[in-house]
Amino acid sequence: MARAIRIHEHGGPEVLRLEEVAVPPPAPGQLRVRVTAAGVNFIDTYDRSGLYPLALPSGLGREAAGVVVETGRGVRGFRAGDRVGWLAPRPGAYAEELLVDAAAAVPLPEGISDNVAAAALLKGLTAWCLLRECRRLRRGEPLVVHAAAGGVGLILVQWARLLGGEVIAVVGSEAKAVLVRAHGAAHVLVNPGDGLAARVRELTGGRGVPVVYDGVGKDTFFASLDCLARRGLMVSYGNASGVVPPFSPLELLRRGSLFLTRPTLFDYIARPADRKRGARELFAVLAGGAVKVLIGQSYALTEAARAHADLEARRTTGSTILLP
Repeated sequence: MARAIRIHEHGGPEVLRLEEVAVPPPAPGQLRVRVTAAGVNFIDTYDRSGLYPLALPSGLGREAAGVVVETGRGVRGFRAGDRVGWLAPRPGAYAEELLVDAAAAVPLPEGISDNVAAAALLKGLTAWCLLRECRRLRRGEPLVVHAAAGGVGLILVQWARLLGGEVIAVVGSEAKAVLVRAHGAAHVLVNPGDGLAARVRELTGGRGVPVVYDGVGKDTFFASLDCLARRGLMVSYGNASGVVPPFSPLELLRRGSLFLTRPTLFDYIARPADRKRGARELFAVLAGGAVKVLIGQSYALTEAARAHADLEARRTTGSTILLP
């Protein structure tokens, strides 16, 4: 038996329960893993609230790090005692121990701690997907990053700078502005509201930017479109403020023949080779020190509800982890 966070109904943080669950021996192709740290992400709050409906009851958490306890038949490349990180389309990482598909796991190299891996895998691979797969950032290009002091945002800022981008970071407070400047943002806009597009065009000589990365959703969507240059790309990758309402494609035409994509990381790492390639590139920039993961806060597994409440209230900076 092991303790795990479970939900039996959708709702607010109060629906999270700490329960004892049985962990059976691993089936073929699976690993039994002792969790040392689990990442907390906005996708977990979408699972909990029902925005992304789950079959109930269900666990929560899509990424974690830990130590292999036992391997199932047919597993290659892993053995008991190995340190691993994983992220999976099915939630369940908020636990002391669980079964993980070996195809969802990656070995953790020396120099990458369990806490950093749990804080960085989903968010770091999301940044990799946005900058390297959805659209390859070109050196010298300006770009807008919303929620730049958050887990994904802070990695995006650093990685984009490493690639030669001119980051225009959007944050919600002066304290967060200080943080993103320290991590490489060229320009920082604090709560620009309806003035976002005007400020961005001032910074770009009236042209706008070729790409906007927006994980906020409903509250910023149309202001983000207005920041784009002709034929620019809107990358809407999150719903922190709510789901973007339906709109006419003519809105893209009116603003200059814009492109729009709504990616999910799991479509970009569905093949094990792509997952390994992304992890390899992520671990390289982390090990080299060009990208640093800020673990802004950590909570005990028993405090998962408080972690969700703080994340949704924008009281967090950087990445958040749970420690079983």
